[in-house]
Amino acid sequence: MEYPIRINKYLALKNYATRKGADELIKKGFVFINGRKAVLGDQVYRDEDVTVSDKVPKKDYVYYAYNKAVGVSTNPDVKTKDILKVTKFKEAVFPIGRLDKDSRGLILMTNDGRVTDRLLSPLYVHEKEYVVKVEPNFSDKFIELMGGGVHFDKFISRKCKVWRNTAKSKDTFNIVLTEGKKRQIRRMCEALHHKVVDLKRIRIMNIELGKLNEGEYRDIKGAELDTLLKSLKLR
Repeated sequence: MEYPIRINKYLALKNYATRKGADELIKKGFVFINGRKAVLGDQVYRDEDVTVSDKVPKKDYVYYAYNKAVGVSTNPDVKTKDILKVTKFKEAVFPIGRLDKDSRGLILMTNDGRVTDRLLSPLYVHEKEYVVKVEPNFSDKFIELMGGGVHFDKFISRKCKVWRNTAKSKDTFNIVLTEGKKRQIRRMCEALHHKVVDLKRIRIMNIELGKLNEGEYRDIKGAELDTLLKSLKLR
């Protein structure tokens, strides 16, 4: 951690809350720097003592794996088929990241902003696996090029793992990304003169879609949740 650092960023990196959540704690007088109540915009220096009141109410976090169908948008500003309108969660949860409207598969839903910050931050590298069907059929060279870094729109993708979905598959492959540019896989394929006809996300870190039906969700809990949070350095 580099000092001086803004108090809300400090609290986020120490896993107290998201930056927005940290701002709320500061506004409510729960945060102290060297015994003094912190105010928004305060800077923290290396040798300073930062404390958070034990009177902060505990929040019950929930975590779900959801199988998004094609046509459902993860953008809450979309007027029709917004993911928050088609899902029936008891809690006020939100999707982590995006999966474009034309794609399907695994989305993580939670009310834990810390997880969102860690999964979306470029400072951390997290695997996301997809099964992709393209046309026309591809060659071994296509697989090699996809994995080696593809130039598109003044950007070069990171090297990644790519393999045929089955030994003899000519139109379907698996790919594991550790970055998340908008519509990245589609743009990579287009740069290599192939069109994506089906894109399905099947894994985010250790969380797998498995046999979950479209439109259904399941709790992430127990050892599975513990592994996820430890990987994100939240435990």
